[in-house]
Amino acid sequence: MNGKNVSRTPRRKNVRHRCVGCGKEHPHGFVTFCECGAMVDVEYDLADARLYDSANTYVRYFDLLPLEDPENLVPVAQAATPTHHAERLGRRLGLSWLYLKDETVLPTRTTKDRMARVVLSFFREIGVREFATSSTGNSSTSLAQHVRCYPGCRMYLFTAEDFLDRLNFDDNDQVAVFAMRGATFVEAFEEAASFAERTGIVRESGFFNPARREGLKTAFLEAAESVPRTIDWYVQAVSSAMGVYGTYKGAKELTAMGVISRPPRLLCVQQETCSPMARAFQDGSDVIRPGDVFARPRGIAKAILRGDPSRVYPYVQKIVHESEGKIIAAGEKEIRTARRMVQELEGLDPCYTAATAVAGLVRMVGQGVVNKDDTVLLNLTGGERPPCPPLQNLHWLERTSSGWKPTDDDEVLAEELREAFA
Repeated sequence: MNGKNVSRTPRRKNVRHRCVGCGKEHPHGFVTFCECGAMVDVEYDLADARLYDSANTYVRYFDLLPLEDPENLVPVAQAATPTHHAERLGRRLGLSWLYLKDETVLPTRTTKDRMARVVLSFFREIGVREFATSSTGNSSTSLAQHVRCYPGCRMYLFTAEDFLDRLNFDDNDQVAVFAMRGATFVEAFEEAASFAERTGIVRESGFFNPARREGLKTAFLEAAESVPRTIDWYVQAVSSAMGVYGTYKGAKELTAMGVISRPPRLLCVQQETCSPMARAFQDGSDVIRPGDVFARPRGIAKAILRGDPSRVYPYVQKIVHESEGKIIAAGEKEIRTARRMVQELEGLDPCYTAATAVAGLVRMVGQGVVNKDDTVLLNLTGGERPPCPPLQNLHWLERTSSGWKPTDDDEVLAEELREAFA
């Protein structure tokens, strides 16, 4: 890394919000979609952008984050996570230049901690003090754990019953959890949106929240400065692929700044038992078709059990094609084998989701898609967490003919919340 774009102290900057479809510019704020129906993304003045001389990731890359004032960063410092030259695993696969980005060392053992810190900083800047959200566990855990860094902010979390055991955060009165009996991830996501509309609070929006994508890209920004070669492939397991989308955008920004020579090719990996994107991509479809959807997704990699990514897929498919990359699927046996290899050869302990990325890489090396001389950066996005402790601020919702309703025995549900489900 040369020093021409490095400075000491972040200064205020302007953030542009622009529609990726029609190009319309929107004011700084929480704008997820344009009137034309396309997604709104954020842009920076890359001719004036610089990196800052700081060990804190969010200070170092401030000019590539969706904040205008550095004072609005939540007070959480984070050093770069390890970028590990996986020599033994590389020898097993026939790759001399394999690097693992070890996100298991983050506080909640998931790369989503990056997302949470930037989302909460962004919300703090634009004045959002209440929001509703949902996830398969990692995003929810990270947001709930870090919301304490933004006093006065309140989070309403909706989770399908099957994902309740994936939540693990310190109980606090800033987070209300609604567990939905028999629901799918998609139903929980939709109920969070409906609740936000009924109560007039912000719908956090997942993939389409620009702060999520921008926060997740910081893993690549760190690694790009650590890997001593041009990165040919970036590999990650995906559900909505918002981390991959952010990564590719960040790579193009670093290229424009002269920090790296070019963006990498993208390899997105799903598990075969829940692989709607891989199915569509393999057939050359630019949309998720009805036959690609997994109505009741299952699989050992629970963090990526999203059976219907219809709305996000066109954006992901576009960047994967642009990078000359791939979206593929790996089987359960391959995933289990890949996890054991990482544990035994590199001494790291990834979760099954992170191991899914390794399994996909193994398959692509075997098919000759990834060459032995390629430099590969693989994001080990997280590790397993211990079981969820009992949550005090937990409310159960049941399916009824008139929508999701609190259970009759939920006597502690506040009256103002009860009215939201009336």
